[in-house]
Amino acid sequence: MPAVPADHPAKSLNWLNGTSQSRRNEMCRWLFPAIAGPGFPAGATTKERASHMAEVKTGDTVRVHYEGSLEDGRKFDSSLDREPIELTVGSGQVISGFENAVVGMEEGDSRTVTVPPEEGYGPHDPNLLHKVDREQVPDEIDLQVGAQLQATDRQGQVIALTVADFDDSTVTLDANHPLAGQDLTFDVKVVEIVK
Repeated sequence: MPAVPADHPAKSLNWLNGTSQSRRNEMCRWLFPAIAGPGFPAGATTKERASHMAEVKTGDTVRVHYEGSLEDGRKFDSSLDREPIELTVGSGQVISGFENAVVGMEEGDSRTVTVPPEEGYGPHDPNLLHKVDREQVPDEIDLQVGAQLQATDRQGQVIALTVADFDDSTVTLDANHPLAGQDLTFDVKVVEIVK
């Protein structure tokens, strides 16, 4: 191996002797960024790399697995039997309570969070209950409380409706989201921070 010339910068590194390993790693990252790689000293251990992993922040695109359940333990949705969902945090693709839950997590982290109605599908609004004449509901629809129906509003938008009640002359339809007014519990795992 050739000798290091006296004026080579490496000769001045003798002052690193006696310095703690973490301090030397920090100095090497500053002195030799191209050799050390993106934020890690050359030869960094898996543990050192894990301690420097990125946290999810607003604007990040992430892939997550989740399972959602109600207060009584009933599951209402899960991604565990399919591909993880991909979302951009802060874009409004999912309810705000779900987005808030992933902020600050790292790849591989899991968390259980309870989302109140205000950060979920909102409170149940009694103004969204509508009584209609039974004859307005097509005969082929088998009416049952809890049945999900679709209708079109005056602007042509499709509205999801739930049968809340019915009798011989009227049907009460609920235009609230089926999960409105409920606390929702999510088990969330960040699979990947895509960026």
